[in-house]
Amino acid sequence: MPNLFSIAQQVLTSLDAETKLSLTHEAWRMHQQGLVGLETDQCPPLPTEAVRFPKLPILVDPRDLPKRKLTRTEGKVALLHAVAHIEFSAIQLAWDHLYRFREMPNQYYFDWLGVAEEEAEHFSMLRARLRDFGADYGDLPAHAGLWGIATDTAYDVLARMALVPRFMEARGLDVTPGMIAKLQLSGDTDSVKILERILSDEVGHVALGSRWFHWICSQRGLAPEKEYFALIDRHLKGQARGPFNRELRRLAGFSESELILLDKEQGFEF
Repeated sequence: MPNLFSIAQQVLTSLDAETKLSLTHEAWRMHQQGLVGLETDQCPPLPTEAVRFPKLPILVDPRDLPKRKLTRTEGKVALLHAVAHIEFSAIQLAWDHLYRFREMPNQYYFDWLGVAEEEAEHFSMLRARLRDFGADYGDLPAHAGLWGIATDTAYDVLARMALVPRFMEARGLDVTPGMIAKLQLSGDTDSVKILERILSDEVGHVALGSRWFHWICSQRGLAPEKEYFALIDRHLKGQARGPFNRELRRLAGFSESELILLDKEQGFEF
């Protein structure tokens, strides 16, 4: 029986985007048929520097990415390319959540395999849309901020669940509705449909992060809200930028008191 951790190792160490996508789809298909095992003996966790990304896009500081207007094709391409890179990074992240942290319940591993599959679908939709405009993934520079947080939280699954799904990816719940609105104004309904699908799925992905974060806190006898903000303060102090989409964050497992505390960190009043 194929070993899910062996597949994860292949995905994470491949330099080829197509290989990562095809292995993801194959692993999901095999899981649906009950054909993957969870043996870890031959698959020790990788150092984060062993995880590979394709040679393109070139990664730069976020401040070096040009800003373009969505009223022009080049602006739409830049936006779609940026989101495509986030989704590609999210494929890597889901596989790394799965591969790096051991001794979790089996459902944890299958949950993140499902997320990897959905992120791969998102990436493929965005790449197809880029090609509609005569562009492709890798044509523009991108930034590695999301993977940087994965590296910083590789030491503990609790920190990873708090700061990747529940912080970095939760930010997508705040900003994607605005992207959708701008694309609607520009008349780009095809791109709107893609982002609407992504937004719907991402609520579920952040909710999984919330679920496992709370489960780990329960196992360790920790207060979830206190621990969440302690981890933000330790790793991302000053980066909790609002405004926050309360409705979507509630659906994704944020409590009212968490939302109030996030507002206070930024001085936002709702």
